[in-house]
Amino acid sequence: MGDSWTRVCAAGELLPDEYRVVDVDGVLIAVYNVGGQYYAIEDVCTHDGGELASGDRNGFVLTCPRHGAQFDLRTGEALCAPAYSPTACFPVKVEQGAVWTRDDRW
Repeated sequence: MGDSWTRVCAAGELLPDEYRVVDVDGVLIAVYNVGGQYYAIEDVCTHDGGELASGDRNGFVLTCPRHGAQFDLRTGEALCAPAYSPTACFPVKVEQGAVWTRDDRW
């Protein structure tokens, strides 16, 4: 964790409106391409701990597939009940032709 970056995929493999989930030291991180910009959040709904990434996305708003909580991909902010706490956001970079992310919380 910390300074260690994890390769998500080749930059050309994550097209606009697509996402990938990667395991970063036991933390599942969902990386999204929204209009050519990359955003990464923890793949966990803070309402019940369920996975989040497969939910519907409208712009920057991701809806949990289980109970409908919504999160902002840019900030992780919980936008509506039943979630009240944000999910974690992570840095993303494009370097050496690949998309990278890391868990920088520690």
